[in-house]
Amino acid sequence: MTAAAGQRIPQVEGFAPRVADGSPKEHGKALRGRVPRSAHAAFEAAAGRPDAVRAVEESNAGRVAELAPIRVGRMAANPFAFLRGAAGLMAHDLSGGPVTGVGAQICGDAHAANFGLYGDVHGRLVIDLNDFDETVFGPWEWDVKRLATSLVLAGRVAGADEDTCRAAARDTVGAYRRTMRLLAKLPAMDAWNAIADEELVSHADARDLLGTLERVSQKARNNTSARFAAKSTAAAADGSCRFVDALPVLRRVGDAEAAAVAAALGPYLETLTGDRLPLLARYAIHDVAFRVVGTGSVGTRSYVVLLMDHRGEPLVLQVKEARPSVLLPHLPALGFPAPPQEHEGRRVVTGQKRMQVVSDIMLGWTTVEGRPFQVRQFRNRKGSVDPAALAAEEFDDYGRMTGALLARAHAHSVDPRLLAGYCGKNEELDEAVAAFAVAYADRTEADHADLVAAVRAGRIAAETGV
Repeated sequence: MTAAAGQRIPQVEGFAPRVADGSPKEHGKALRGRVPRSAHAAFEAAAGRPDAVRAVEESNAGRVAELAPIRVGRMAANPFAFLRGAAGLMAHDLSGGPVTGVGAQICGDAHAANFGLYGDVHGRLVIDLNDFDETVFGPWEWDVKRLATSLVLAGRVAGADEDTCRAAARDTVGAYRRTMRLLAKLPAMDAWNAIADEELVSHADARDLLGTLERVSQKARNNTSARFAAKSTAAAADGSCRFVDALPVLRRVGDAEAAAVAAALGPYLETLTGDRLPLLARYAIHDVAFRVVGTGSVGTRSYVVLLMDHRGEPLVLQVKEARPSVLLPHLPALGFPAPPQEHEGRRVVTGQKRMQVVSDIMLGWTTVEGRPFQVRQFRNRKGSVDPAALAAEEFDDYGRMTGALLARAHAHSVDPRLLAGYCGKNEELDEAVAAFAVAYADRTEADHADLVAAVRAGRIAAETGV
């Protein structure tokens, strides 16, 4: 049967907004009448906003209780660290502000430390967003505002002056806007694959970052399963390898818990494409351990599984608990209906694949004792820039690079012509979001100060230096 001329391929609900009249670009421009770009400068804490300490306590619910003090200690380190652990509180605040109503698959936690390097299937290093615990279909501008705010806070922690911090936030949004305009002008297939990593520094005009990126790349190339296993395991009497306790970050687990995690890898295999199965069939499970993860995820259940091939070469998988996104409670009132109930590990994996250009070939999900988990390679040449340790002249470069990456990620789930139409040619949106970022950074510093005061007063327990 011959398709009618001009007939479109059916659209995936929620991922290709239909425009009744005019082009997507014109529709984006029209949105400015309802939500002016200048409106994004505003931030005012809503009445009834939970105080910072209560928000942290509530976000610890359902986590491993004995690990909560580690999480609090990490968040208390500085205001940027507090922001990293407070995605839910920021979502609460953003829900009271202007929202265009245009949705995309968003990271949900797009702060400056959640971009990094990792190895692709051929061992080459790529750079992209790399944390998707909170990913949902939601307002694209929430990711942009969180990223811009994080640049301001990281700059302040690093000792950069206020002009540098604000310029980094403005340049972040500017790079996002210009990248979206570029993608909007390209053929669909070209836009989908645009801005290869080797073009990223030039595209973002981030040449001052070259030295830092090269140092991170060299470190990432050595950040492998084999290196982790060499440092974290020892030979057992029967000739097998076993993890060695490194408390409180890494600890052995009991036989029953280890067996439950190992058994969950069977259902995990069913979530992979068939071409991965012969590869994994060449490995045998040797051990399982519990390992504490990063600031926002501390207290979630996370395991490392040691696999060995026939030559004794290791592969380490991370089996990490997937909790519901902290953004979800705030979305229905904004016109983003709650998605059908699904496995939280699948939500994370699906969101990651929708946003990244290249994803981990071992990415999948499973269930351990009734709890949802995501599964991925551990230490697959991962490397990251510490934005709070950048030199002053690098902040705007890093902002432009991450802004471009975020635009590329969003353009996989929303027509870039629509967002390009809204963002426009001039710097109105850049200036507005930069003003928001400074104001929200001030609010975060106050929240952080409240948490530190509560720790000192003994209201909430914190363990530092972990």
